[in-house]
Amino acid sequence: MASRLTGRRVTAERAASGSPAEVVLEGGPVVMVKRGDAPGAVRAEVAGLRWLAGAGAVRVPAVLGHDERWLVTERVDTGRPDAGAAARFGHALAHLHAAGAPEFGAAPPGGPEDAFIGRAPMRNEPGTDWPAWYAEHRVLPYLRAAVDAGTVRAGEAAVIERVCARLPDLAGPAEPPARLHGDLWNGNVLWGADGEVRLIDPAAHGGHRETDLAMLRLFGCPQLERVLAGYQEAAPLAEGWTRRVGLHQLFPLLVHAVLFGRGYGEQAAAAAREALTG
Repeated sequence: MASRLTGRRVTAERAASGSPAEVVLEGGPVVMVKRGDAPGAVRAEVAGLRWLAGAGAVRVPAVLGHDERWLVTERVDTGRPDAGAAARFGHALAHLHAAGAPEFGAAPPGGPEDAFIGRAPMRNEPGTDWPAWYAEHRVLPYLRAAVDAGTVRAGEAAVIERVCARLPDLAGPAEPPARLHGDLWNGNVLWGADGEVRLIDPAAHGGHRETDLAMLRLFGCPQLERVLAGYQEAAPLAEGWTRRVGLHQLFPLLVHAVLFGRGYGEQAAAAAREALTG
């Protein structure tokens, strides 16, 4: 597969039991080979990687070849997180967000409207008003799915729906659409051995920049305070952003409630209560 997509002979496979797998190409480079989980997944990921790279801010692995079901990218040699890399990452993330998007929910150029966040479907439906768009296209679809799956209970759903109704008041100052990675948890942040961060596995779309930062905090990130300090230095966040963290975490928590179960549903309800009282 890697040979067909890159035009170079495969000389060894380092880890072929799962996806992604490490493959050695003729001449020595090690690449990552990944199979898309569903139709359209590879096209969405490739478009997202290229859109992020096009901002000239945060680095991403180069796409070396792809078709409808397989993707080959360069492999990143990883190292230890350090304060300098974290500060540079914060700066770069701010510049990525500032590169912007045509609308909230805008898909990357060439990317499908029906995309994915992890293994969950994610529809990129454009909108101009962030509170209305976030409720309709990022919170409520996953809330309904979680209720149907039994991972969010009726009383918890009512609290989350109350947040959606109050979003115009809770969202803070209006901001233009940012160019988001969209699935910015720690596992998608690679600390390169060369001291530079790369981002992988995007669910890229136009959104609110605080959503990326809230997801980074939700699942833990080494040197997070350094990352945030670097971000604030490059592009200060609107006053009260710390009170809105739970609001922006509703989206990834509900996605996880759909994919992984009840514990994330409880966390989503707690985040909703925090958003209402914060």
